[in-house]
Amino acid sequence: MKNNIVIQPHITEKSFEMANALNKYVFITEDKVNKIELKKYVEKEYKVKVENVSSLTQPGKKHTDWKTNRRFRKSDKKKYIVQLKKGDKIDEFLSK
Repeated sequence: MKNNIVIQPHITEKSFEMANALNKYVFITEDKVNKIELKKYVEKEYKVKVENVSSLTQPGKKHTDWKTNRRFRKSDKKKYIVQLKKGDKIDEFLSK
């Protein structure tokens, strides 16, 4: 896996409920990361077994530079939902 890829857990009320009830965890990454890289990262970092990985693209938000009156869009992010093997847990999501 490339060293410059940033993968961070996405902890919200909805992701907290998914982690407790369904054993699914949400991660946000850059647009370049694919499912295979994310699966390897999660298995290595958290020492768990990943069963399934689902992805969706979160479009970047629009904003306006008021000095030049130009509109920009921030870069897209990918949101991955990772299903773990029954019995495995990631404590980082459950402690909040």
